[in-house]
Amino acid sequence: MEAEPAIDEAPAVSGRVARLEQEGDIAADYLEELLDIADLDGDLDMDVDGDRASVSIVGADLSNLVGRDGEVLDALQELTRLAVYRETGERSRLMLDISGYRATKRTSLEQLAAETVAQVKETGAPVSLSPMSPFERKVVHDAVAAAGLTSSSEGAEPRRYVVVQPV
Repeated sequence: MEAEPAIDEAPAVSGRVARLEQEGDIAADYLEELLDIADLDGDLDMDVDGDRASVSIVGADLSNLVGRDGEVLDALQELTRLAVYRETGERSRLMLDISGYRATKRTSLEQLAAETVAQVKETGAPVSLSPMSPFERKVVHDAVAAAGLTSSSEGAEPRRYVVVQPV
């Protein structure tokens, strides 16, 4: 019996990476124009992180682009995704970070998730967290799943929150 030829997945992977890199380039161009208009200095860093393009802006004082609780950052991310959509015709899952805000937030949310998982395992009772943005809920859901528990989102935007359940 002959062995079946191996299916070469490299073209599919390289095509996906190329598409995500294109999203990052479009986003970076859009954000560079925005920084020029606002007369702000910032350096852009593009990457492909898993299944999404990632763009980070770092610079002197960009706190106005983050806003209170990341509200301005969330709005800029949506505008950037729309700019990518306008150019590609495809919905983007691009992630935007400014001055490390999301990276720092991710670390603190992973810590909150670990503490909540420990509490749920100890008490055997579900725990509801405070309302969170979609980004924040995703980080918590991922951390809870990695710890072997389940979680769900409940409520309606903008007061949607995560509930961590025992096994």
